[in-house]
Amino acid sequence: MRLSLTLAALAVTTAAFSAQARDTLIHGGPIYVEAEKPPVAALVIRDGKVGFVGGLSKAKAFARNPANIDLKGAAAYPGLVDAHAHLMGIGFRELTLNLEGSVSIVELQSRLKGWNQAHPGADPLSGRGWIETHWPEHRFPSRQDLDAVVSERPVVLTRSDGHALVANSAMLKLAGITRDTVAPSGGQILKDADGEPTGMLIDNAKALVTKKIAEPSRAQQKEAAKLATALYAARGWTGMHSVSVAAEDVTILREMAKAGTLPIRVDNYLDLQAADEVLTKGPTREGLLRVNGIKLYMDGALGSRGAALLAPYSDAPGDGLVLTPPDVIAAALARAKKSHAQVAIHAIGDRGNRMALDLFEKAFPGDPSGLAASRWRIEHAQIISPEDLPRFAKLGVIASMQPSHAIGDLFFAPSRLGPDRIKEGYAWRDLWTSGAHMAAGTDAPVEKGDPLIEFYAATYRHDLKGFAGPDWGLDETLTRPQALAMLTKGSAYAAFHEDELGDLKVGKAADISVFSVDLMKAPFADIPKAHAVMTIVAGKVVYRAK
Repeated sequence: MRLSLTLAALAVTTAAFSAQARDTLIHGGPIYVEAEKPPVAALVIRDGKVGFVGGLSKAKAFARNPANIDLKGAAAYPGLVDAHAHLMGIGFRELTLNLEGSVSIVELQSRLKGWNQAHPGADPLSGRGWIETHWPEHRFPSRQDLDAVVSERPVVLTRSDGHALVANSAMLKLAGITRDTVAPSGGQILKDADGEPTGMLIDNAKALVTKKIAEPSRAQQKEAAKLATALYAARGWTGMHSVSVAAEDVTILREMAKAGTLPIRVDNYLDLQAADEVLTKGPTREGLLRVNGIKLYMDGALGSRGAALLAPYSDAPGDGLVLTPPDVIAAALARAKKSHAQVAIHAIGDRGNRMALDLFEKAFPGDPSGLAASRWRIEHAQIISPEDLPRFAKLGVIASMQPSHAIGDLFFAPSRLGPDRIKEGYAWRDLWTSGAHMAAGTDAPVEKGDPLIEFYAATYRHDLKGFAGPDWGLDETLTRPQALAMLTKGSAYAAFHEDELGDLKVGKAADISVFSVDLMKAPFADIPKAHAVMTIVAGKVVYRAK
């Protein structure tokens, strides 16, 4: 009896060892170990890490009882990581009225009408994703536009950048907004020639209506997290830096991580209101999930004229908005410095970027190396005064940028900024040449959230139809290795992951993105038309195209 038990135990142990010891051999297409180096023919994954890179014959000799992955001509890269996205926003984009791609107010009205008919009820109707810069009407939508198709039910439709919304008359009434309502600090209530609200609310004024909308249920939040992470794996991302995160979002992601259902790595930067724990105890990690630090807002967005500028807008009165008082930011920075929490601050306008750099520098008086070691980040860094641009490299501040913003914003940015100041915008090559640390992301759901579009925008700087205007700044494009580095090494460095992620050197985590085209050689026009073939995280295939 004892012998049979011993043999059974031995059999179980041997089986477990065999399963654990089985490697994965990847071959059949170019495998880029590092952004700056030529590809290799084969890679072996062992215990979730890169065990071997090199020639196929040597890889076969190295691999133990390998599972075989034939790329069949597809190209593999170090795992691409979105350095700036809003995870829950991506999920809820899939669960609510998605207005992406609306080509006019008429189409927005049609989509709103159809969604309302398909989802009847009395609760406020929410949607997101419209952007007016390409519309034939050449204006923001108004409450009257929404009233024409949905008048009895409150409606709130958020602009793609998340910094403005339009509400119908029923929603304004529910929120108690009238011609006499005063906008909160850092916000605007747009009004018509008669002094009546148009329905457009900018930045901090959005809360006047959003606070009247019921919070999503926990079941809806869990579904949003599931949809967002699955979608990102299917697009070839192996991770994301999720910003403006609520405490409950982290709780849901923590449950997914413990259950083994979180397919990608998620680094979290919490809203200030939810950040007490990380500002007290510092960053934490649980498997694929990390809580890194905090996300703050310096200014608004360029499209809704909320970006804080050093001089007034060229196409309208005003010089933008400061969303968070500098003393509030300074207090948060002091706490973050003490707890070693990382800081990511939204700054788009040249005044916003200067204010952020000034506050960062003041937080480390006489200690620039301390600031650099903290790896504090400016998110977007879109419009930078020439005298401030070298400060990123000098101070060690990371420029976390979104290439796709340039191929969309530059339809309207020249009119917002004028011919001279537009040259300050989206200055990827200037920042790279200066020696600044750079990371690339998408800002999804503001943008689609596709790594192929980001790579295309960074290297080609034309819109998706191949158009580039006279103010497009084509001299600011990056080389293909530089663009890939921003999406891999840059994202890794920006979250203190460079010892584990960013390339496919032996010993690094086996996070691998596989696409249907070779990004380093394919014609530019073919890149955004391609697709993810496979996504591997910590050696596990989390997505495979059918």
